[in-house]
Amino acid sequence: MAIQPEQSTSASQLEAATSSASSDPAKAEQIYRDILSKKAVDEDELRDQETALVKLGALYRDHNKAKELAQLVTDSRTFMSQIAKAKTAKLIRTLIDYFPPSSRELQMQVTNDNIEWARQEKRVFLRQSLEIKLVGLQLDSEQYRIALTMTENLLKELKQLDDKIILTEVYLLESRAAHAIQNLPRAKTALASARTTANSIYCPPLLQAQLDLQSGAINADDKDYKTAYSYFFEAFEGFSQIDEKDPRALRGLKYMLLCKIMMSLPDDVPPLLLLKSAAPHAGKDLDAMRETAKALKERSLELFKTTLKEYQEQLQQDPLIRSHLSHLYDTLLEQNLIRVIEPYSAVELSWIASEVGQSLQVVEEKLSQMILDQVFYGVLNEQVGTLEVYDEPAEDPMYNTALDTLKQVGDVVKSLYDKVSTVYTLLEGFGYFPSVAK
Repeated sequence: MAIQPEQSTSASQLEAATSSASSDPAKAEQIYRDILSKKAVDEDELRDQETALVKLGALYRDHNKAKELAQLVTDSRTFMSQIAKAKTAKLIRTLIDYFPPSSRELQMQVTNDNIEWARQEKRVFLRQSLEIKLVGLQLDSEQYRIALTMTENLLKELKQLDDKIILTEVYLLESRAAHAIQNLPRAKTALASARTTANSIYCPPLLQAQLDLQSGAINADDKDYKTAYSYFFEAFEGFSQIDEKDPRALRGLKYMLLCKIMMSLPDDVPPLLLLKSAAPHAGKDLDAMRETAKALKERSLELFKTTLKEYQEQLQQDPLIRSHLSHLYDTLLEQNLIRVIEPYSAVELSWIASEVGQSLQVVEEKLSQMILDQVFYGVLNEQVGTLEVYDEPAEDPMYNTALDTLKQVGDVVKSLYDKVSTVYTLLEGFGYFPSVAK
């Protein structure tokens, strides 16, 4: 009977802090700290303290108090020693996830500190969980080679434990890191290992969506945009079912639109934007993809450049979109150049540059590349500053006929030689060609 008042007090304090979190954050913070400072006497109080810890972390996140959040993670270690080890890993990762993107370095430092603490406390599962989290943060910070090295060490350890869920996560992280540094063979191998491991167990929907997103990215780099689109669609559906406002769902949708653009199907973009599942993501990101599709449809290099400049943040910050739109820019430039030079046999380079809106140097380099790739036949006359275009040379069938005849003659001569050699060997065996006396 003596415990009941404390239970109600703890629960009532939690309710009071929750209700005043928006109106009086300082009061809510103090109440949460009072709850955490008490020594729990039963499971109910431990549960209330867990809730208070998470809500205090969320309070610091909402008010952008990264330093206070870092200190909270450190101070909570005493409380963590009282609860189950599996809950400890979940709570610490939850608190670490509350750091804003602007505090990435502090977030990584806190994660490293907790890895060392877990190592000292010999909490293997917690250490592995935090190391996986750290690899993800390193990928977000573009520290790809460091992340790749860390995945190697993790895989050596995890293969012995045979924890397939964690093993799948690490294979996926290895694939992302290798893909980021353009090591495509290793990225494909790691992704194949991740999928094989995931197929042997029940794969959580969120992890499956991440696998589909990475599969789509690798197929897109192989220029297999049709397959990539299918994977991106599955990823988009997976993320949307868990949380329709998940930023990864938006990324999957943008990649779907990118595939349609790269397949030269700009008319398919507007219908996709009208999907009900796309409505929560309406904004500049989707506007950027819509304008890009419009530029492709109109074959307008100028509109494409304007779109890249106007939506620089939405189109240039994502490495996958940036690299493929760069290829699309080259394609549009090539198409515009062909359209300009097609009616002429000789044309001034300066006029071509003015027509496509590019500098003379860019036009000369692109035309040289197109001539070498045999997109058209011609030569750059730099002395007079013109491009001389030739008709495609007609192939004379006489050459192929002569080559075929020579090949047949060669086969006949070889066949006769083989027969003569066989007859000569037989006659020599019967003594018709005695050896010359010494």
